[in-house]
Amino acid sequence: MFEDREEAARRLALEIEKQIEYRNFVIAAILRGGIVLGKVIADYFKVQLAPLVIRKMGAPNEKELAIGALGPKNTIYWDEDLIKRLCIDKEYKSSIVKEKSSEHKKLEDIINGQRKPLDFTNKKVIVVDDGVATGTTVLCAQMFLKKEKTKSIILATPVIAKDTFSSINKYFDMIITLSIVENFYSVGQFYGDFPQVEDEEVIALM
Repeated sequence: MFEDREEAARRLALEIEKQIEYRNFVIAAILRGGIVLGKVIADYFKVQLAPLVIRKMGAPNEKELAIGALGPKNTIYWDEDLIKRLCIDKEYKSSIVKEKSSEHKKLEDIINGQRKPLDFTNKKVIVVDDGVATGTTVLCAQMFLKKEKTKSIILATPVIAKDTFSSINKYFDMIITLSIVENFYSVGQFYGDFPQVEDEEVIALM
């Protein structure tokens, strides 16, 4: 159990320091929760912090069950196995993409109003999030960064589900984590204090 995102970030920064010798990387923090950790880690290593706006796309009547995610430059990741099991049709997929694209643009406009987007080309990138349950969000981030022709992509997160770790490991050059958990129900279960991160806090951290 972590006290809060800041404490988890401090511990994660020390683990990154143990496992990575080089320091010429950038931190790509997944909004919104990941930006809190990303800021602490970027400050610790004195490296650039780049926000990544990724919106989860939930299943019909079960919005918390992610069937996909939408990222920058219209990057879309679908969990095709889950979609097949739930018999989700193209019409629903089209409608959820439209809905999340609107949310994504609104948040990106807020972020881009504060700073120019970072060029990830040929960069060593560490993707940071506050926890990884199904992996949908971080896989979308990986797809986007791959398209941006990054040099390497490492995932760093305080906690990750055991089965997810096994299934997504091949998509990253390395996964750095403090805890691989079997009974993973939600990211919040691993934090004593886990408030919603609002847009104002995101802007302040930038």
